[in-house]
Amino acid sequence: MSSETEQQLSQQIEELKRRLAARNDTAPSPEGSGKPPHPSRAALWLGGCALIVLFAAAFAAGYIPRHRREAAILADSRTRQQAIPVVSVAEVVPSAPASELVLPGNIQALTEAPILARADGYIKKRYADIGDRVQPGQLLAELEAPELDQQVRQARANLEQARAAVEQASANYQQGQANEELAGVTARRWANLAAKGVVSRQENDQYQAQYRSQVANSQALSKGIAAARSNVSSSEANLARLQDLQNYKMVRAPFRGVITLRNVDTGALVAAGNTLLFRIAQTGTLRAYVNVPQSDAASVHVGQPAQLTVTDLPGRRFTGRVTRTANTLDPASRTLLTEVQIPNPDGALLPGSYASVDLNSVRENPPLLIPGDALVVRADGPQVAVVGPDHKVHFQKIDVGRDYGDRLEVVGGLKAGDRVIVNPGDTAHEGAAVAPVLANPRTVKGK
Repeated sequence: MSSETEQQLSQQIEELKRRLAARNDTAPSPEGSGKPPHPSRAALWLGGCALIVLFAAAFAAGYIPRHRREAAILADSRTRQQAIPVVSVAEVVPSAPASELVLPGNIQALTEAPILARADGYIKKRYADIGDRVQPGQLLAELEAPELDQQVRQARANLEQARAAVEQASANYQQGQANEELAGVTARRWANLAAKGVVSRQENDQYQAQYRSQVANSQALSKGIAAARSNVSSSEANLARLQDLQNYKMVRAPFRGVITLRNVDTGALVAAGNTLLFRIAQTGTLRAYVNVPQSDAASVHVGQPAQLTVTDLPGRRFTGRVTRTANTLDPASRTLLTEVQIPNPDGALLPGSYASVDLNSVRENPPLLIPGDALVVRADGPQVAVVGPDHKVHFQKIDVGRDYGDRLEVVGGLKAGDRVIVNPGDTAHEGAAVAPVLANPRTVKGK
């Protein structure tokens, strides 16, 4: 009921009350009866009329507008139920032949080696420090090893002793040869005399045995010479080994690179094979290791160009190539380990840095693209709402490839030219009739 109607009704009721009060004041009252005067029929009739008018006005002001509103809502609901919903659709298109593949990579030196001491001793002098660029064979440090020097002198003495033993064995052999010749001559003479019967056979047998003894002695002396010569070779090898160790007192760079670690200083005690002196890295060419997902492993091959960027050098792109792959997937991560080599002539890239490696490649059969908002994930897998030529909705299962965020690659379940609903709502149910409206193509292609 509106405020104007209420005011009119209130005014009418007040007017009726005023008239009734005026009649009661002017009507003569019976004297001496002792009873209050009764209202007249006209007053009762006017009061009843006022109540009827009041109820009629209340009914007209409340029920009729409400009934009209309900009827309008019901009519609007029926109209909406009979109307075909309008949906925004996007056409399924092939993706670009160039594959977008940007992966994180870890930059490492192409060659890196620790430099350890090969001799026991003390650091006599150090010639290199971290950050120094060195050339192959450049002296890095010098060791002082007095014990090794004494071992070298002892090895030289042993070699001289072994050579003297060879000379002594040769002299003994020559003496044995002379004794053998003398015993041979004597044995032949006694054999001739025994044949003529001048001497006894016993004496002849004695001289023949002495000859055979001298022959065996000569052979033994010959073997002694060979053994002495072997001792000389052993002593020479031992001396050469110690001299090589003595050369290791001069620690030199194995290749061209930069010193990335210096672990000792002058006067430090080092143990052969255990003490790390320096670490050297070759930074003229670096390599980046990338883990390529299984879905993209087939598109990566040796010789493929790659672009590398680092956040520390904005605006710079470094060109490299894929040099090798593991040719097998890591069973834990299902990724292919790939190595990319990057020239670094100016030393701008640092080993150990994090980089983004762009492995864009051309695909012969590029997958299809759909908007990311068209994907519907249900219990039985990913699906999309496809609008057919009859403008009916059909939910189709798909195989999802790479996810670009606003776009998705589809590797199965759709064909080029299909129309999928973008942001399907409650109106897009299986078999529903819809009115498709093509969305902005840029939202689909995005290229």
